[in-house]
Amino acid sequence: MRKHYDTLEIGHISLDYNIDYLDNQIIEVGGAVIYSSAAAYAGGYKVGVVTKLAPQDKDRLNCFVIDKDDVFYIPSKESTSIRNKYHTADKERRTCTCIGQGDSFSIQDIPDVDVDVYHFAGLIYGDFDGDLMIELSKRGKIAVDVQALLRHANRETGEMYFEDWADKKRVLPYIDYLKTDTAEAEILTGQTDRVVAAQLLREWGAKEVVITNSAEVLAFDGNEMYTCPIKARNLSGRSGRGDTTFAAYITQRQSHSMADSLLWATATVSTKMEAPGPYKGKGSDIEAYIKEFYSDDCIKKIKY
Repeated sequence: MRKHYDTLEIGHISLDYNIDYLDNQIIEVGGAVIYSSAAAYAGGYKVGVVTKLAPQDKDRLNCFVIDKDDVFYIPSKESTSIRNKYHTADKERRTCTCIGQGDSFSIQDIPDVDVDVYHFAGLIYGDFDGDLMIELSKRGKIAVDVQALLRHANRETGEMYFEDWADKKRVLPYIDYLKTDTAEAEILTGQTDRVVAAQLLREWGAKEVVITNSAEVLAFDGNEMYTCPIKARNLSGRSGRGDTTFAAYITQRQSHSMADSLLWATATVSTKMEAPGPYKGKGSDIEAYIKEFYSDDCIKKIKY
């Protein structure tokens, strides 16, 4: 029987060297595909992953919580690895250095399976390009986290920096779900007001826009705009919060309203942030969290 996935995550696993503001170092396996696939899987969805690693680093594949048969591994010349130096206790400011970057993804790397949503969960510019998104839009919906389209790495020094996505106006019309944080939205649009930024991104072609910050998440589909707060009881699992939010949102969105999907996504990331690593809970845990911590009026409709 031909395989079917509610979402197929495309991106690299990263070996991260995380150094806090006191110079304490923790080495851990990360990457958007690790966090995204776990969040979607927790919701009860069928999740696949396409990833690339150097053969000597295949043990990183054990970090996925999804079924191993649903991980499509492709050998790469090298693996992605990033050094994150945090400058404050809240981890809001950091300096990133690219130590290694896996090979780019191409259409030949995508398995012949049925997919509802292709989720581009990259880390660094060059992981994939707009042409791959356009080609896969012929097969299913496209969800894109813009991080890997804005975050570049100097090939000589490894220094990582952000710059605008030159191809955005050509590719955005093919994107069903676009996720940014507030800083990325400003780079893309030049607007510090996220409401205006969301409108511009929608005007340029993205069908649905999700913008995150540390306090809440905004969603906009061209007709209605909502926000919902993040209600984490502690912040020990901050890494991967944007990835968790977006994956939970897009999978839930296939059968639920924008407002309900936003509530599900913020509750998922809130409970995930209480422990380091990818989310390991179940849908029933998310439902219980909503019942305990989210009131009926927590979703705000924004006038624009």
